[in-house]
Amino acid sequence: MQQTPSDPIVGTLVGNRYQVHSRVARGGMSTVYLATDLRLDRDVALKVLHPHLATDNSFVQRLGSEAKTAARLSHPHVVGVLDQGNDGQLAYLVMEYISGHTLRDVLREHGALAPRLALAYLDAVVEGLGAAHAAGLVHRDVKPENVLLADDGRIKIGDFGLARAVTTTTNTGTLLGTVAYISPELVNGEPADARSDIYSAGIMLYEMLTGHQPFRGEVPIHVAMQHATAPVPAPSLELPGLSPDLDELVRCCTEKDPEARPADGYALLEDLRHIRTSLSNAELDYAAMAVSVPSRPQHAPGQPTQVVSRPTEAIAYGAGANAGSANPTAANPTTVMPSRPHPRSYAAQATEASYDSDDGYGGYGDDDRYDDAGYHSGGPGARQGDTRTLADVPYSRGLYPPSDTAPVAVPGKHVPNKRAVKRQDREAQKARARAAARPSQSLRPGNPRRRGLIWLILLLVLALLAAGAGWFFGLGPGALATVPDVHNKTVAQAQSLLQAQGFSSTSKDVFDETVQQGLVVTSDPGPRTQQRRFQPVTLLVSKGPVLYPVPKLVGGTLDQAKTALNGAKLALGNVTEQYDEQNPAGVVLSQDPAPDTQQRGATPINLVVSKGPTPIPVPNVVGRDKDDAVKALQDLGLNPQVAPDTVFDKKIPAGSVVSQNPANGTLIKGGAVTLTISKGPKMVHVPSYIGKQVDKATKALQDLGFVVQVNNILGGFFGTVRDQNPVDQDVPEGSTITLTVV
Repeated sequence: MQQTPSDPIVGTLVGNRYQVHSRVARGGMSTVYLATDLRLDRDVALKVLHPHLATDNSFVQRLGSEAKTAARLSHPHVVGVLDQGNDGQLAYLVMEYISGHTLRDVLREHGALAPRLALAYLDAVVEGLGAAHAAGLVHRDVKPENVLLADDGRIKIGDFGLARAVTTTTNTGTLLGTVAYISPELVNGEPADARSDIYSAGIMLYEMLTGHQPFRGEVPIHVAMQHATAPVPAPSLELPGLSPDLDELVRCCTEKDPEARPADGYALLEDLRHIRTSLSNAELDYAAMAVSVPSRPQHAPGQPTQVVSRPTEAIAYGAGANAGSANPTAANPTTVMPSRPHPRSYAAQATEASYDSDDGYGGYGDDDRYDDAGYHSGGPGARQGDTRTLADVPYSRGLYPPSDTAPVAVPGKHVPNKRAVKRQDREAQKARARAAARPSQSLRPGNPRRRGLIWLILLLVLALLAAGAGWFFGLGPGALATVPDVHNKTVAQAQSLLQAQGFSSTSKDVFDETVQQGLVVTSDPGPRTQQRRFQPVTLLVSKGPVLYPVPKLVGGTLDQAKTALNGAKLALGNVTEQYDEQNPAGVVLSQDPAPDTQQRGATPINLVVSKGPTPIPVPNVVGRDKDDAVKALQDLGLNPQVAPDTVFDKKIPAGSVVSQNPANGTLIKGGAVTLTISKGPKMVHVPSYIGKQVDKATKALQDLGFVVQVNNILGGFFGTVRDQNPVDQDVPEGSTITLTVV
């Protein structure tokens, strides 16, 4: 798993419920993330659609409809759909999280699988498809990538609903992305149904048996056209000795005409399980030998001769891609010839009846070996260069009666040496002697009535066994029954419903957000699932929702509160700010719900956060009496401070405020305002300028800070100051001095 740190969704809370941890995978339609459902405290797979699909309203609506259908499907072999929704521009599905790997990983690692393992995987997949088909859901994208193998051994098929919804868009990439498993009707533009899933399952079985897909091409359209026109080859063409029943299973699943395939998953499941029970252990554990099949012209079908190369070592389960592949370079090929007719003696027939096909005679067993005289050694120690025809097998084994003639040399065949022929003749003589010593007819023919009674008893026993088996699987504990819906029932009511169907039950407590404590959430297997009555049903009983203690947030900062809520699996609610004289800005003043109360996961916690002390506008008190100004500032909660030095001011009377600092703006409660007090105007002595020229007198008075007013008499012809008011006394700076000029 490789996580992209720049992914904007990782670390976010989707739908106010799903905490995203990491990205798991990215495909052509969506990206899958590992997330935690905060309400139920469990890991889930969060599938977020790509933006170009999330903005397609028709697609999102269809996806919602399919998700609802898939969510009602509860089956042990189907990945459950838990939720679906939108969060802003995100459209997402929430599914059961399966920790493990996929069937594709198994095929990459092991190549071809033994029939026993391949049928076991297919059984689980087909059972899941059968449940989906019964619920009216078609997968349309059955492939090894969608078969999930959990670490605990569970096998589940996933991606129900999404593939079907995608077919409503014009996205051609969907067809090409799964072209190796696409059904002929989809290639031809015809509607797909449950039988399309059956076709894909058949292709997947072929791949599990052979290690590769049946059709390959340079471009995807070539593969698609082969699905539409070419028959799927039998797996035994690459795996000589593979059971014909497996060829037939692949053939019936991959018929071009949907009408010729099994109707749905349950129909295929019945055929599959019948074949599994009919195969022998050797057929189920078949391991392919490396074979070379010579090419032959199409006009000469039915050639019985094949060249089989003997492997240099035993082929074990889990072989790589070369297991079962052709090996044209192997030395000393064994050629299978038609058996020669021989007259059979009574002894030879009796001996032959004691051997079955498991001996390796007449077949191509992996471990069949022959020694220098043609005897079957059956072990890895046999020489790899020695080969024999079937005629070379010792007659004492009973497969062929003795013959007085030596083996005939056949072109391309190894002829036994003289020593081997002599040994063979000695064995033939011993066989003839044993046959001559054995009577050809019983001396006591027996009682026909007794034999008839024995046969009657045997038939009665078989009939009783058949009747017992029929009762067991038809009406008894082995019969199939449907699990009833026990949702929101009490445990006693649920047990009564199960007992009515013949099921025994156990119970398990689980948390649930919606079902009241003590009532049944669901059952395992789920409702409407069919199973044998002797198999128990587990009742999942609600313990109520998962509750989390609310942490204490008052006194901390807002950032600290967010971190604490995330760790407690709770959500941040409304944040209200208000002024507070005791706490600086950003400190949490109160919370709702209160600390240490129990709340459900993702419950929003509302906070009141301080904006700091209330700001106080600074008033202008310049020109006001000192005491009056001080009182005004104190009434507002400010701290007036009087400067120690007073100043002269010709406009502000003594004892009043000349200036303040700050002059405006705002302060918090207790903020200092410095006041400067006036000493009044400065007193200046006015000298006498009587008899002086008016110009000099005016300038001198102005330099002293006075305002000069001139009154001219008779036009002030001479420009001489005749009178001055005031004169020779102290007056405030800036006073007006009147000069009378003649």
